[in-house]
Amino acid sequence: MKKIFKLQDEKKHADRVLEAIKHEIRKYAKRESKKKLPESTSMYWDFDCRIGRDFPSSQAVKFEELIKVLDNAKESGWTECYIEILARAANKPLKIAKPVPEELESKEV
Repeated sequence: MKKIFKLQDEKKHADRVLEAIKHEIRKYAKRESKKKLPESTSMYWDFDCRIGRDFPSSQAVKFEELIKVLDNAKESGWTECYIEILARAANKPLKIAKPVPEELESKEV
C-alpha cells in the first residue's frame, strides 16, 4: 500500500480522520497476514514501512512504531502524510542455545 492520507478534513473532526487512517492501516495488515506464505521456509509476514510528509522525505520505520509516528505527525500539524507498507515473507530468527553452566553439567539427576 502506497498512499497519501489527508490528516485534515473540513467536514470531520481531526481525531476521527486520524482513527480512520489507523483503521485502514490495521485492516491492510490483517488482510495481508491472511495470505498464503510462499513454499520456501517463510514463517510469517513482515512489513516494510515508510512514513513522511511526501515520498522523498519519508523515513523507514518498524510496523509497531507506525501508529506512534502517525500520532506525532498529527501533533506536528501536518496536513497530509505519505504512508508506504509493503508485506514480505520472513523467517523467525533462530534462538541461540545458552551454554549450560559447569555446575549443572556435573550434577546427576
